[in-house]
Amino acid sequence: MDLTAFEFYDDLEHDDTALLEQHCKPLRLAEGSTLFYQGDITKEILLLVEGSVRLFIQGEGIEEITLYTLEPTQQCIVNTSSTLTQTPAIGTAVTLTPISGYLLRREIVHQLMRQNSAYQNYIFSLFTIRLDRIARVLESVKFKQIDERIYEWLQQQESSEITVTHEAIANHIGSTRVVVSRNLKKMEHEGLVKLLRGKIIRC
Repeated sequence: MDLTAFEFYDDLEHDDTALLEQHCKPLRLAEGSTLFYQGDITKEILLLVEGSVRLFIQGEGIEEITLYTLEPTQQCIVNTSSTLTQTPAIGTAVTLTPISGYLLRREIVHQLMRQNSAYQNYIFSLFTIRLDRIARVLESVKFKQIDERIYEWLQQQESSEITVTHEAIANHIGSTRVVVSRNLKKMEHEGLVKLLRGKIIRC
């Protein structure tokens, strides 16, 4: 997979694609690498080609809350917003798998947006899609009980047999491992899940 797989690529003019390909800097990182921390001001935007990246926030009184997972051919709005406006990133980005992609400097992104309305519209569409996701995450944290949030997260997983730690679930939903473990035990007694070592089976 290369840059041609990105949604905006086919709408670029020849000069735009030449500019993009000239200034994209290849990037490869191992699993568990930090791309940027909450509060950093990023200078480049990641165009993710392979792998996945977790975006999360940390707040007072909670461990972590996952905002979303970045997948191939996607662009991160936390990274994009920080780079374009030169303001602190609202979250931290950590690779969930080895990744490969490209980094694009702020001034090149600005130039592409000025030159190509399709690319500009693509950037704006990112905010609509991701802000909706972030709003739903924050609504869940504020209004839903822990057991509801746990079960909702389990329902979102592709398989009914999920290999995951209680700490990882806590990081996704914005709680602590102890609270998650207690609620999972309660859910097991209610017949909603079955707990195994390192695994949870959704009933």
